[in-house]
Amino acid sequence: MYPTCPFCHLSKEQILLENELAFAFYDKYPVQQGHMLIIPKRHATTYFDATPEEIAAIHQLVHEGKAWLDKEFQPQGYNLGVNIGYYGGQTVMHLHIHLIPRYSGDIEDPRGGIRKAIPNLVPYPPEAE
Repeated sequence: MYPTCPFCHLSKEQILLENELAFAFYDKYPVQQGHMLIIPKRHATTYFDATPEEIAAIHQLVHEGKAWLDKEFQPQGYNLGVNIGYYGGQTVMHLHIHLIPRYSGDIEDPRGGIRKAIPNLVPYPPEAE
């Protein structure tokens, strides 16, 4: 556990899904209704720092998260992604997989998926001063 890592200090109330090695919870700054994050319980900085067992546990929760979101929000599609390192867009240095529900009409033309969709949805919150 890292003292300054927000994902290392989740409250039990925030956790939607859990297994032995991973958690799923709603993103604090969602780009869409139901935007979920899936993380390992152990502090692993990037996808490549996680063990094969942690990756399997995370992917199990990706599937469970999709079932949860299908029931709660009935999205028409999904984006699934991970940012790795500062230049890959990672801002919280604890591995997290984004499971983002997509809805009909959320952008004018969804072709190209994540290549163009995410910047059009919501700006990233400014850094705290």
